[in-house]
Order: sequence, then C-alpha cells, then structure tokens
Amino acid sequence: MTTTQPVTQPLTPPLMEPEQGIRAFVRGHQLSTFFVLALAASWLAWTPYILSNSGLGVWDLTFPGGMIGGQLLGMLPGAYLGPIGSAALVTGIVGGRAGLRAWVAGMWRWRASWRWYAGILIGVPAAIIVATQVTGGQMAAPSQAWLFVLVAYVPGLLLQMITTGLAEEPGWRDFALPRLQRKVGPLGSAFVLGPIWALWHMPLFLTDWAGPEVSWYAPFVFTAFCVTFGIVMTWVFNRTGASLPLAMLLHTSVNNYASVASTELFPGVDADEFQLALLLAAGIGAVVVILATRGRLGYVKERARSV
Repeated sequence: MTTTQPVTQPLTPPLMEPEQGIRAFVRGHQLSTFFVLALAASWLAWTPYILSNSGLGVWDLTFPGGMIGGQLLGMLPGAYLGPIGSAALVTGIVGGRAGLRAWVAGMWRWRASWRWYAGILIGVPAAIIVATQVTGGQMAAPSQAWLFVLVAYVPGLLLQMITTGLAEEPGWRDFALPRLQRKVGPLGSAFVLGPIWALWHMPLFLTDWAGPEVSWYAPFVFTAFCVTFGIVMTWVFNRTGASLPLAMLLHTSVNNYASVASTELFPGVDADEFQLALLLAAGIGAVVVILATRGRLGYVKERARSV
C-alpha cells in the first residue's frame, strides 16, 4: 500500500504594496517639495512685514525697535518657517524620528582645520573692503566708528549665527545642496540653488531690509551675487566635510559686515554700490575656485552618498 504525500507549494513572500500617499510623493520629490514649502512658508509669514510701515505701508502696523525690530519681529519668524522649517518637515516625513535625529546630528560638524575659521573670519571682511575700494568707495579715517565696529563685530556675528545662519543654512546647504550635487553635480547645483536662494529673498526688497532706496536693478545684482557666492559656499561646504557651522559662518560673516561695519567704514557708499562690491568679491572668488578645482568644487561622490 502506497501513500501519497501532499504536494506542497513553495512559499512565496507576500507582495509588498507600493508606498502611497503624501509620504510616497514627498520621498520621490524631496527637493521640489522643500523648495516650494520654503518659499511659500516664508512669503506667507512675511505678508504682515511687507504690508506694514516697514514695507509698503498698506497696513498701519509699526514694529517696535525701528528697522532692527522690524527685521527681528517681522522678517525672522518667516525665515525660520521657510528653509529650516521646511527641511525639518520633509526630513521628518521621509525619515521619521531617526531621520530627524541624523539630520540634527549632522548640523554639529564643527571639526575642521582652524585655517578655515581664520580664513573666513579674516578673509570675508578683507575681500569686501578691497572690493569696495576697487569699486570707488573711500574708507573713512580712523574714528570712534572704527572702535564701535571692533566692539560690536563679534557679538553681531554671534547674533547672526543664531538668526540668519540657523534659519537658512540647515535648509539651503545641509538639506538641499547634497541632494542637488548628487543629481546635477557641484557646479550645476550652485546654478540651481543660487537663483532659488535669491528668489526666496525677493519679497524683502519691498521692505526696509533692502535699504531706504532700492534701484530697479538691485534684485538682478543680488541674484548674481547669490549664484557666485553660492559657488564659494559650495566649495567651502565640500572641502570641510559638509560642515554646516562653517557654511553658516561664511554666510553670516557677509551679513555681519553689512550690518555692523559697512556704513561705518565706508559712509559714502550706498546700498547699490555696496552690493556691486559684494558681487565683485564673490565673482572673483567663484572664478578662482572654479579654475582651481576644475569645476569640481571639492566634491567627492563617495562621501556625498553618506550625507
């Protein structure tokens, strides 16, 4: 008598259903989602500032503290909601808590040669001063204004690091730049990110952020500066092992010089002339690093995959 063994079918793993919904969309469009959210969140939050007496004067709203108060209370909240807020949201949707922890941990890459810190702290103001003189600016004679600059420069830089630097660079450089470089390379990423970075600032040209009188061509000069300066920032970011603090320091060194030292050292230079000097300094720096690195801007693909 023979017995028949039951025929067993080979076990097949269950088919994984494709990820759907908002998370799937954001995962597949991280950069575009980030850019749209960064611009929309900041522009929406800036609406009261733009319409207030610090801007178009449509609303009878005056921020306390004058121009500085207007920027801190009217502009800064929108800056935080935009780049850093959008980067945190996209990172959280895609990577969850673990992704957010890794992103925040990556913000603390302070370790780099002291030469980078010295080069930025000394090189940025030196380059702007030379460029301002080349474009025709006359430096003021040593006076109490110079003493004010020396006393206020470091505190102003620290304030800029926790305001402008922290609000913008975790989004632009730490989130967007590595992803862009994997897609279009280092030089291509600068030409993509630079105009978007400039576009994000455009509504602020309707406020006293841009100065008392803004020429029609100021936004175009500013856009060119964002592209050329972005090339230098990309090179610094890559060469320092994706150090966000150094990228913040480079960015805020320009802002701090503009806020603390520019009008004191060069009282005869207006906003348009100063912006042209910034463009000259950034343009020369961009040409030098492009030629020196043959367009690679210090980018290393193997390291970039782990960012």
